[in-house]
Amino acid sequence: MSAPSITVVGSVNLDLVASAEKLPAPGETVTGASFTQHPGGKGANQALAARRLGADVAMIARTGEGPNRDAALALLKEDGIDLSGIVSDPDQQTGVALIAVDAAGENQIVVASGANGDLSPGDVKVPGRPDAILCQLEVPAACVMAASRTPCGLFAVNLAPAGPVPVSLLETADLLIVNEGEAEFYGDGIHRGPGMVALTLGGQGAVLYRAGKEIARAPAFTVPVIDTTGAGDTFCAALVLALCEGLEEGDALRFASAASALAVTKPGAQPSLPWRDEVDAFLKAQD
Repeated sequence: MSAPSITVVGSVNLDLVASAEKLPAPGETVTGASFTQHPGGKGANQALAARRLGADVAMIARTGEGPNRDAALALLKEDGIDLSGIVSDPDQQTGVALIAVDAAGENQIVVASGANGDLSPGDVKVPGRPDAILCQLEVPAACVMAASRTPCGLFAVNLAPAGPVPVSLLETADLLIVNEGEAEFYGDGIHRGPGMVALTLGGQGAVLYRAGKEIARAPAFTVPVIDTTGAGDTFCAALVLALCEGLEEGDALRFASAASALAVTKPGAQPSLPWRDEVDAFLKAQD
């Protein structure tokens, strides 16, 4: 079977990560942290995760120019993702995420969107007819709507970060992916269409719905938690890939849960994204 083709329309950021014993309370300064820099952004994370799990991936995004762009795209380029759809904007900065991570792997994130916010529907030029298009909400909703009008096998949207979107997007997407907070924000609106909804529940696993009815459930896997950044993005990419490969819904959900579990066992968003052989070996060990 040939590798599924997935086009990701989304954000590209450079993650600036401070790891400390605890996260600061409002107005508090926490010292003694260590600092690292990684490529990130929900779109780029999901694109790289899909590539490492076995898909042929094209990325559509907008960045600034200069060293931050180079650093933000480094791993995408290294792993062979098609970057021809990424627009370089000399008038904007590449997006930056300021991330604080505590000793338990929990995080706080503030994003300066930069060029991500200037991605336009005209930039959304999807190559060919991919097996899937995967979007998030760190770029303008108009770009997601433009992607939704492009022929593909599966149109998926990770509704993160939660924000207003056209009702038609909720009703027509083949797959919506939300966590508990996002599900609360959108309410029953995510179940109005005939497509599927994947709900992640942290330590309680994940559930898949169709037209408001549960069709599959997968438990969470117990692993040592180092950094949860990127776990949700890994889940999204893995679920889309598994469905494109024709896995039954329950098996696809379990595959996505396993991939996201492995992502929390290493620091950094993109450096932690697992490879396909790692996920397959992990699942085999659980049987």
